[in-house]
Amino acid sequence: MAVPHDLNPRERRRLLAVVALVLLLHVAALEGLLRWTAETRLLKPFVAPMYTRLLEPEKPATPPPVVAQAAPAPPPPTRMRATPSVPAQSTRTLPEIRKEPPPKPPEPVAEAPAPEPEPAPPEPETPVAQAPEPPASDTTAAPSPTPSASAPGSTGTATATVTPGLDGWPSDTRLSYRLGGRFRSGELYGDARVLWQREDKRYQVRVEVGLTFLASLVMTSQGEVDPATLRPQAYEEVRNGRPRGLRLNESEVILANGKVMPRPPGVQDTASQFVELSHRFASGQEKLEVGRAVSFWMARPGALDLWTYDVVEREMLKTGLGEVEAFHLKPRPIANPRGNITAEMWFAPSLQYLPVRIRVNMGEEAHVDLLVQTIEQK
Repeated sequence: MAVPHDLNPRERRRLLAVVALVLLLHVAALEGLLRWTAETRLLKPFVAPMYTRLLEPEKPATPPPVVAQAAPAPPPPTRMRATPSVPAQSTRTLPEIRKEPPPKPPEPVAEAPAPEPEPAPPEPETPVAQAPEPPASDTTAAPSPTPSASAPGSTGTATATVTPGLDGWPSDTRLSYRLGGRFRSGELYGDARVLWQREDKRYQVRVEVGLTFLASLVMTSQGEVDPATLRPQAYEEVRNGRPRGLRLNESEVILANGKVMPRPPGVQDTASQFVELSHRFASGQEKLEVGRAVSFWMARPGALDLWTYDVVEREMLKTGLGEVEAFHLKPRPIANPRGNITAEMWFAPSLQYLPVRIRVNMGEEAHVDLLVQTIEQK
């Protein structure tokens, strides 16, 4: 800003003072704005982890059923062979057979003198009749399963399921997806990521979607985690650089327009739902079976609604990790829809029940389809 030369020194000093005051007011306003945005966003950045391994689908072990089928087959032939072998050897090894009974027959000697049954080539059969005595030894061995019967009541397994702690949650994970889809008459291309991080009792779920040369969407959820569920505290979504979000306090939810609503139990947000559902299926809180349904409250910047997902089918998906079995979850229409955006999800039991496919439907004009390519973990 140029100062006119025709001003006297006193007027110049006044003008400079006004300019300095205006600059100070602008600086103060910017600082206040930054503080206000920091308080309203409530998002504290997490340090990016270093991923050390690639997750691969678990292959079910098949040998146990083969062993179970082979086990019952051997006993019949052994018993059938044992019966003919006794008479064949009895004619040649009578003396040997007579040598064996002496230590065992003190009991028959007490019952009757031996001279009368001396014409007893059949008597060698009596030791064979004594063969049932080994089952008596088996009965002595039978008590051994009874202590093992205490093992099924193992308090160790019970405590493992009752108190899993925070270790029941997956380690830091990054899922990378190939993005496809359609917008009106054109095809969509891009990539996407779902990132899960946990620092002690704090968590962050971040969903990043990038459409080449068109648009970008970043959804972030932060809050606390306990062994059973996620407790979101802040959610923000940024579309093409424009942020909006909501806050979730202990007893209320504050939407983007400032509307305050009571916080329902088990509420999730648009980003946390992916990890929350994965944990419910992996921990057994919800059974992942066709015909079942999962319901929970979901908070979005403009609404708070009860969502229900039906498990509609079980199918094989061709992913970057190979062919994977997954269960398809489809949302029901909500009571008071505010827009036409819905998401379908596919969860894979062989990949820690993580979402291997996500399809976002935006009415009949557009949809975005995400298919997993790699899964990295810390």
